[in-house]
Amino acid sequence: MRPVLVTGGSGYLGTHLVAALLREGRPVRATVRSKDREGDLRAAVRRGGADDAGLEVVAADLMSDDGWPAAVDGCAEVHHVASPIPAVQPEDPDELIVPAREGTLRVLRAARDAGARRVVLTSSFAAVGYTPKPGAEYTEDDWTDPDTPGLAPYPRSKAIAERAAWDLMRREGGGTELVVVNPTFILGPTLTTGLGSSMQLVKAMVGGVMSVVPRQRFGIVDVRDVAELHLRVMAAPEAAGRRFLAVGDGPAWSFLEVAEVLRRRLGPLGRAFRRRRRRGRSRRGRSSTTIGRGGRDGVRVMPRRRSWSRPRACVISACCEFGSSEGHAVSSPPKGLRAASSAEGAGAAARAGDEAQGPVAGGA
Repeated sequence: MRPVLVTGGSGYLGTHLVAALLREGRPVRATVRSKDREGDLRAAVRRGGADDAGLEVVAADLMSDDGWPAAVDGCAEVHHVASPIPAVQPEDPDELIVPAREGTLRVLRAARDAGARRVVLTSSFAAVGYTPKPGAEYTEDDWTDPDTPGLAPYPRSKAIAERAAWDLMRREGGGTELVVVNPTFILGPTLTTGLGSSMQLVKAMVGGVMSVVPRQRFGIVDVRDVAELHLRVMAAPEAAGRRFLAVGDGPAWSFLEVAEVLRRRLGPLGRAFRRRRRRGRSRRGRSSTTIGRGGRDGVRVMPRRRSWSRPRACVISACCEFGSSEGHAVSSPPKGLRAASSAEGAGAAARAGDEAQGPVAGGA
């Protein structure tokens, strides 16, 4: 049986995807930036209930051609998950844009040259809904304009990288098909001992570092559902050449609603939350800081819209399942959270150690 390639295999989403493939009995080849991560990746896969005997780990960097021809050799299916996701937006946008775009093109060319049947690219809602439009609902037909005034480097990088991917495959993709998954804010249990951007945000809320939250709303999706969606769109013939938003059912959530779920479900630790809201209007500015405001995120998930989406309250509380037991998610009694006033809004997330236009859009 031919191996399935997963780039960024040691990450938050990547480990879940690798474990899901192995549980199905598929041999997997996963790329990591350094072979030093192999032990952590294998341990994460075992935590996900999979036997790592079918896992091959290879080193390949998005910014170098070295290793990619060997990585894709013999693979008919490629899941390109690897992409830079910052905890804080960089001052130089090219720190994100260049590796996101060039890394994506590098993997696509290697897959095409190796004769891969299909590539499933992990993009983001940041490439879909960060440019204002009339109404509150976004669908896969929408695109973030990279030239939107004030657009942060992260959503700009995702839009540019995905556009470049579609352009390349339309011009010179050969027989290789492209499918894109655009998740909203990815939450849920982690299989890794390191904390990615999504989990760092939860840790900041639980640990009391984030005492002021920005007034913004966003879609939420479980990391396990995003991994499952990758498997489904890889298998479905009709998915070729299409984008798929990944979002849990129901209206968009605010940071305070996320905090309330954590407060209710964390027992004694949760009771330390003091939920306060300052007067002030929610920001109604760019969609890059208010995702799906006032309505539902548009979604089209195969094969049926509600067939496997988990309740979002369970998704949020599951973020603490592994972290608490390992002692790296909760380190001190959480302090009170309050929503930023309209005057504070623009800087609230930055003061909390997390940029509003970063991982809230989704990330791997």
